[in-house]
Amino acid sequence: MLMPKKMKFRKAFRGKMRGVSMRGSDVVFGKYGLKSLECGWVTARQIESARRAMTRYIKREGQVWIRIFPDKPVSAQPAETGMGGGKGATSHFVAVVQPGRIMFEMDGVTKEIATEAMRLASQKLPVKSKFVDNL
Repeated sequence: MLMPKKMKFRKAFRGKMRGVSMRGSDVVFGKYGLKSLECGWVTARQIESARRAMTRYIKREGQVWIRIFPDKPVSAQPAETGMGGGKGATSHFVAVVQPGRIMFEMDGVTKEIATEAMRLASQKLPVKSKFVDNL
């Protein structure tokens, strides 16, 4: 799974998810992309699941780019733990996604295959998304 090699700080604040994405809102590497329509946290497991759904559908023909990276640590307390005792240990990593962010890109396949592959990938993600093409 995707996770940072090292971090400056082990635990992060939750933060706010306001506004739209200014960076990463254009299809750059491939012809087709999957664009987010709302904000949310996408976990490393969800990114990997979407990637596997896409690559299996295109039968490893084209090329896939992942444009988001889970670099935010999310902490969680163990089950049945009382209040107090500080912040919990890091349980997983998430990528913060804002509206307009291109999450995946694809090239080397027809538009019909890319559309279906991106549809399968979007079902694995917790945010609404749409298919975009760079034409």
